[in-house]
Amino acid sequence: MEEIQKCINDMDFVKDWASWREHLQDAIKRGRDFGMSDDMIQNLSVKVGDFLSKKVCPATPEEQLMKELWEVGTQEERKTLATLMFKLVEK
Repeated sequence: MEEIQKCINDMDFVKDWASWREHLQDAIKRGRDFGMSDDMIQNLSVKVGDFLSKKVCPATPEEQLMKELWEVGTQEERKTLATLMFKLVEK
């Protein structure tokens, strides 16, 4: 348990679901500002999701759920999950 808490504290990234969603909204906006299409952003999101699921420990119960869903999903299901997250923060 200490190791997980240390990992979360060391990340200093997002500590709650609302902040995570805001960061995701900002990342989408920045991608668009650089001329990326929504499809390009969603494809990149799958790659980021792969990295996060392997290298970053979840800081919230929602992030833990996302990690578990990501790990059991096929590549196509992961793309669907990334697309759904994209839609969620866009509304």
